[in-house]
Amino acid sequence: MPNTNIRHPEERPAGARLEGRISSPHRPGPPPHEKGPLVFLDYDQAELDAAYDQAAYQPNIQQLRDRWVTNSERARARIGVPLRRAYGPGEIEGLDIFRTAARAPAPVFVFIHGGAWRAGRAATYAAPAEMFLGAGAHYVVPDFAWVQDCGGSLFPMADQVCRAITWVYKNAASFGGDPERLYVGGQSSGAHLTAVALTTDWRCVFDLPPDIIKGGLCGSGMYDLAPVRLSHRNSYVKFTDEMVERLSPQRHLDQLRAPLIVAYGTYETPEFQRQARDFAAAVRAADKPVELIVGDNYSHLELPETLCNPYGLLGSAVLAQMGLAPPGATGAPIAS
Repeated sequence: MPNTNIRHPEERPAGARLEGRISSPHRPGPPPHEKGPLVFLDYDQAELDAAYDQAAYQPNIQQLRDRWVTNSERARARIGVPLRRAYGPGEIEGLDIFRTAARAPAPVFVFIHGGAWRAGRAATYAAPAEMFLGAGAHYVVPDFAWVQDCGGSLFPMADQVCRAITWVYKNAASFGGDPERLYVGGQSSGAHLTAVALTTDWRCVFDLPPDIIKGGLCGSGMYDLAPVRLSHRNSYVKFTDEMVERLSPQRHLDQLRAPLIVAYGTYETPEFQRQARDFAAAVRAADKPVELIVGDNYSHLELPETLCNPYGLLGSAVLAQMGLAPPGATGAPIAS
């Protein structure tokens, strides 16, 4: 049987594309309309708005959101509730720590959740914890403010994510973690915030070693905010020139010091696909290590579900990046 999971230097398709396959009679996208003036590339305003609206391309998105909730509840029922620790003085500034029972110090994976910068909670993203614990790594999910609670600014969220990572680095030993094996990943707007953290000048801003993050996963994110500013997201994010410049990770690749995995699904919006391809290409052009994973036939909220499976697209890639074997291969216990 042929191996359809072919790994290229910069891209790993999810499987062979089948010629002549039956396609859906209707592919979601912007509503029918008369083409208007171009706003960005070949998009008019309606098309660009849809390209930054997951619901326009994934009609069952609420079903997937609900599934993350129930899958996370099931994970907590099996492995237990996490430790809850504060990384800052704000009420929302806490993180969930799921501890592996593997020998300490164990590596740590910090997951930054998505939600269009205006939704999401750590409790909703416990589902991948079981996979990481079984492979011998701790799994940490921070909470952070939503953009509507920050006056429309993304700066407080980016700062909170970086402070949460700082807390994990400084306090890893308190829960059996290894600060020298700290990995960070995120999905959607969480991938954007992850990329911001990966391109942060840690020495200058936090007086920490510049390479505290040893590897990163950016799934289905945005890495240049200029076109996002032109979309409907400008109605709730108060973009400024400074915000676009400072919080566009693709413009700060000189600060990237960790190998990177960039991923997207072929059933995502065209802009989320382009953003991932362009980001990976820019990282590669900067002569820095990057793997681009293309999830054939995956939509925006389906692709991150593969992080829950040690043999899934994202799960297997992250474990390989961390130098870990799938659960069962090492005999690592799942939980303490």
